[in-house]
Amino acid sequence: MYTLSKETWNTKTMVKISVLGVISFILMFFEIPMPFLAPTFMKIDISDLPSLIGSFAIGPMAGVIIQLLKNVLNVLIEGSTTGGVGELANFVVGSAFAYTAGFVYYKKKTFGRAVVGLLLGTVIMTIVITLANYFIMFPLYAKLMGQDIQVFVDMGTAINKNITDLKTMMLISVVPFNLLKGVMITALTLLIYKRVSPILHK
Repeated sequence: MYTLSKETWNTKTMVKISVLGVISFILMFFEIPMPFLAPTFMKIDISDLPSLIGSFAIGPMAGVIIQLLKNVLNVLIEGSTTGGVGELANFVVGSAFAYTAGFVYYKKKTFGRAVVGLLLGTVIMTIVITLANYFIMFPLYAKLMGQDIQVFVDMGTAINKNITDLKTMMLISVVPFNLLKGVMITALTLLIYKRVSPILHK
């Protein structure tokens, strides 16, 4: 398991992580609904981008910390409409993505490993969040909101009639949603990382 060493964990690094965390929090406000694919409460944003950049430049644990800062800031400043479940899900999915991608890339920094890390991160992220949503997030959210989980399934059915229960919602909606999100953020990371990495390496 990769951790930030004592040499790496200094004031300058903490400032970089904090700035990336704030940028990540700001990017959460720019959400794109995918009404053809997922219910309205599932939206794509690019707030994982700073954590991936931090994971590549500083190390995979930096990406996880940036995800934590982003979601803590969101709860403290915006509050939570999901009882913290949405923020927990966001942290889990973002951390799985950033840590995996950073772990593959940071060992040997080549473009090929960046691509492999990001694609593997997309797959791991999708698996992790699908299982977490099925067994924990959706049931917990439904319980907190005092609603039957079928309410969320029905929102999926309104988009795709093949969604008939929670399992088909995961397979038909959650999986492709996160794969699409991962591919989009992968492309953005590959596009801008080399342009901003010199700033982070100063």
